[in-house]
This record gives sequence, C-alpha cells and structure tokens, in this order.
Amino acid sequence: MLVFCICALATVVIWQNVLQPAFWGSPTGADSDSPGIDQRDGPAPLPMVTPRGDLAADEQATMKLFASASPAVVHITTHTLKRDYLSLNVMEVPQGTGTGIVWSDQGHIVTNFHVVEGASGAQVALADHSTWAAELVGIAPDHDLAVLKISAPADQLHPLPLGTSQDLGVGQHAFAIGNPFGLDQTLTTGVISALGREIESASGRSIKDVVQTDAAINPGNSGGPLLDSSGRLIGITTAIISPSGAYSGIGFAIPVDTVRWAVPQLIEHGKVIRPGLAITVAPDSWMQRIRVPGVLVLAVEPDSTAQRAGLRSTKRDARGNIYLGDIITSVDDQSVRSNNELLDAFERHRPGDQVTLTVLRDGKPAKVVVSLEAN
Repeated sequence: MLVFCICALATVVIWQNVLQPAFWGSPTGADSDSPGIDQRDGPAPLPMVTPRGDLAADEQATMKLFASASPAVVHITTHTLKRDYLSLNVMEVPQGTGTGIVWSDQGHIVTNFHVVEGASGAQVALADHSTWAAELVGIAPDHDLAVLKISAPADQLHPLPLGTSQDLGVGQHAFAIGNPFGLDQTLTTGVISALGREIESASGRSIKDVVQTDAAINPGNSGGPLLDSSGRLIGITTAIISPSGAYSGIGFAIPVDTVRWAVPQLIEHGKVIRPGLAITVAPDSWMQRIRVPGVLVLAVEPDSTAQRAGLRSTKRDARGNIYLGDIITSVDDQSVRSNNELLDAFERHRPGDQVTLTVLRDGKPAKVVVSLEAN
C-alpha cells in the first residue's frame, strides 16, 4: 500500500514538472521564466479577414432570382387516415412531403399528382412559414399534375411569372427550388440537358415533351418549379432517374406549356377536358396477339358523333363467331399503333374539331370523318 502511494506521488511529480509544461505551456505565475516555456502577454490576435470584393455578375443574378422566386415556392405535407383497431379511433398519419408553387393570388397551388395521391388531406407551408389547410381542387394523373387551394390572403401569395417551354434550348441555365428531404427553400442550379423526353405517368400514360435537367432534384423536390435565368416558370419538377432514389444528374420536369394548358381546366372542371370519341377500344395486348397495328373499336356509344360518322363496333353472332370492328390506324394521316398514341393524336385538337380517321374495315382501308367530343 505504501509502495503504491509513493509510486502514485512520483507519477504526479513527473506529470506536473515534465509533461504539463511540454504539452500545455507554463501556467501564469512563478514558473513563467522556465526555459522552453511559451511566453504569452495576452490572447492571440484574430486572423486578418481578406476583403471579398464584388460578387460576380452571375452570382448576383442567381441571388436575385432566388430572392424573387422563392416566395412562390411552398412546402406540402400530406396525411392519411388510419383506424386504431384497439381503440377504434381514427387518426391522421403523416404520408409524405413535396413541393408546390403559388399559381394565383386566389390561393391555387400547383404540384404533382403523385405528391397528393392517396392522401386524405394536406397542409401547405408558405415561404413566410405560415401553414394552411389545403383543399384538393383537381387532378390530372395522366400529366402528373394536381391543384390545391388554400385560404391565405392575397398579400401572402406571390405567383410565379410563366415562361414557355417550346423555345427552350439545350445548354441554357436552369434553376430548381424545392424541399429535398424536407429541407425547405433549397436552390439547385444546372442546365437544360435534353428536350422532348418521354416518361410514364402514374396512370400509365406517357407524358410527352418532358424537359431533362441536371439541376439537382431529390425526393421532396417533386412539384417544385424549374426556372429559366429570368426567373420564369419553365417546368414542374416531377421525377429522377436514380438506382438509389437520390440525385444522379438526371431529372425531369413537366413542360410549362402543358401546365399552362392543364391547370386552368383543373381549376374550372376538376379534371382535364379532353377531345375524344365515345367508343370502347380493345387493350393493346389483343392487337399484339393478332399482329395487326392499330386500335380496335369494340363498341360505339349510341347517339354519339362516332356512331353518326359510321364507325363500326366489334360484334359476335349467335354461334359465337367474332367479327372485328374498325381498326383505327391513323388520325389525320398520323400513324396510330396503340391506345396511348390514339389519345395523344386526339389531344392535339379541341372538342368539336373534325378529324379524319383511317381504319381497316373488312381488311381494306377506309376513311371516316368524325367530330371529337369532350371526354
């Protein structure tokens, strides 16, 4: 025990006289003149700051763009209802988050359909951090668009100026603002990487003329704006290509020309009013089996423009023999090989427009002129 105490004392003496000055310098007081000890008269001076100078012109432009556009970007939180089977109480359960843009000072908010899909309710947080309950106004699953409405006063709502997407060029600057991974008001920059891309919507329909960008887009950015260098809306960010689900340099935005066409209809009707025909068509797989390109007409609704134009439906006789109806192969001389292509051809028109269908009838081509109806 005694040996232990002495050894301990020796250790303390060694630490006090050798190790401490070597590592920490001398404490203020009697040992301040000891050789090898750092002398200090006071606190060390702060390092000098080098003046920054003026920001580059492109930096100033980007900062101005963000300051102008960010008040129009909102954070959307969705929830769904779930029943507790023990207490039988119904609870609101968080479902997901996304981004949206202020469309009008009447409180309309535009976002992606997949942001609100399956939700029973949503809340919208404005850039000033005020939060508002949202009402679903309309959806367009085929275009991955949805419109919400909040009751915020007009002076808190700052709509984005709208641009065009038909005149975009590969290589021009692009800016995305959103809430990736819940981090709101995040700005990312890049360029337009490609135009005319095609992606699949939640409904299975193809979305045409999609804008590709390398501005970083991550989960949570969905529904946010893609802007040009003037701060105008040129697209709604909607999807990424990534094996990991995170940014990989390839993001997509619904072109603003599609948004400008669809959103007013969602506000007015709750859905997109499409030109079409009152017909029932066969699944594409049927035509693939018989190896005939085109769209087979199964049924034609009575008193429709299609019936008045003479389109023929598929029939079955008493013996079970099937007689194929008209097979639509083109619309206004534009080839049609699938249901999606037929709908795309119709969407280039308005209800009431006349189109010329080329059909296979009894194995021979025929022309049918028909007026499109509102669907």
